[in-house]
Amino acid sequence: MRRRDTVQARRIIVGVSGGISVYKTATLVSQIVQRGANVDIVMTEAATRFVGPLTFEALTHRRVYTDLYDLSDGDIPHIALAEVADACVVAPATADMMAKLAHGLAGDLLSATLLALRGPLLLAPAMDGGMHDHPATRANVELLRSRGVAFVGPEKGRLASGLVGSGRMSEPEAILQALDLLLRPEQPLRGVRVLVTAGGTREPIDPVRYIGNHSSGKMGYAVVEEALARGADVTLVSGPTALSAPHGAMLVPVTTAADMHAVIQARVSSVDVVVMAAAVADYRVEQPAKHKIKKSNDLLVLHLVENPDILASIGALAARPILVGFAAETNDLIANAELKLRNKGVDLIVANDVTAPGSGFGVDTNQAILLAVDRDPEILPLMSKRSLAGVILDRVTELLARRRG
Repeated sequence: MRRRDTVQARRIIVGVSGGISVYKTATLVSQIVQRGANVDIVMTEAATRFVGPLTFEALTHRRVYTDLYDLSDGDIPHIALAEVADACVVAPATADMMAKLAHGLAGDLLSATLLALRGPLLLAPAMDGGMHDHPATRANVELLRSRGVAFVGPEKGRLASGLVGSGRMSEPEAILQALDLLLRPEQPLRGVRVLVTAGGTREPIDPVRYIGNHSSGKMGYAVVEEALARGADVTLVSGPTALSAPHGAMLVPVTTAADMHAVIQARVSSVDVVVMAAAVADYRVEQPAKHKIKKSNDLLVLHLVENPDILASIGALAARPILVGFAAETNDLIANAELKLRNKGVDLIVANDVTAPGSGFGVDTNQAILLAVDRDPEILPLMSKRSLAGVILDRVTELLARRRG
């Protein structure tokens, strides 16, 4: 059965304070509305100098609130809004607005609404780097965190001042991911430490060329997103991809199989679950050239040596975490996956035929077979990679309960 969208039919307040990144807020609001939420916009007077209320009225098809003393609806606006809200996002959250919230000031409609709010609150800070790094701002952030306020960002990059530093508001997609986590009612993996590998590795031939594969990283990143949504503490060990790390995950970028092996060796004893979704190269060039190999009429011969078998090395540990491996095959799917299940010491194998339509590398869907030592193969229909990630983590939850029990 399809899981209900976390924001669908929810009443969400989006607070907008004054900053140039308000232009991103319009995109955020559009995305929340498209997912079926009822969005109430509360703007400060400063925010209206950057984007007019009409923009948000057009996006939400609802009235935009700007005046603390406007009683035209017959209600006190900050009380009426705060009472019905399932959650509130402030984007951008300026240094001034965070200072007001930290110290209980309520001189405008947005700050008064935040003071009256009883639901969860997510802040997306945006300000110049010097303002973000000021001790007063840092103290306010820590105070708000201690009260249970959630934060997303800010990010590092070029700021409106032309300087480069920490203070850019997170992108709408990251804010929406953070809102999903805030509203997720069930978190069966809360407190569970999960390490996920994703993407492909690159084995250098020379400083220009490498041996790689077609992995996009989409399956591993989907597992990360689903694990975060279920409350897990997630480390993402990722080969090069075009994807952005999901909000809330600790990203450890790697390039080669040896890099990935070293990172996992250092971390495997401190995690509860490892999901090896990465497409790790089996071989590497024995001696990569120090300079670019020039084209010639001679036959180019590469001497390859085996890379460490990361999956098997984890499976051989005396006290190992729950271990999930992947088998991307082109023929004899179940036979090859069962061989991997027996030889690698894993708890669960996710097998798929990468030549099947809608399955494999670079697409958003997958059709898999789950294999475990103590059960018959579980043949799954074609589904989104995020949905498949949910099924995988359902089985991981069962394995954790069995081990603890």
